[in-house]
Amino acid sequence: MSRELEVQERLQAIEQQLKSCGLWQSFAPNSQAFASTEPFCVDTMTPPQWLQWIFLPRMQALLDAGAPLPTALAIAPYYEVALEGDIPQRAQLLHCLNAIDQLFESPN
Repeated sequence: MSRELEVQERLQAIEQQLKSCGLWQSFAPNSQAFASTEPFCVDTMTPPQWLQWIFLPRMQALLDAGAPLPTALAIAPYYEVALEGDIPQRAQLLHCLNAIDQLFESPN
């Protein structure tokens, strides 16, 4: 399986997990939320919003354009701290995020 196909499958798994957790939103945050210069838009979006409205679309755009993928990715550590413990299926969402991070780990 190509790396691009693996990334695509893991992006879809994240989307499905957000939906099954009830964290998927029908409407995007206001345009000012997208203008944040903070990592993960911590000042304007919730962690699930950033996944849905920033991370997933940007990664999909890279795949669709055949553009180079990031050389490193480490979003799961942030989400281990940022996601509140009472989020339904938190462990499954963290598993999906760790799985995509692992695709971008450099082999030792």
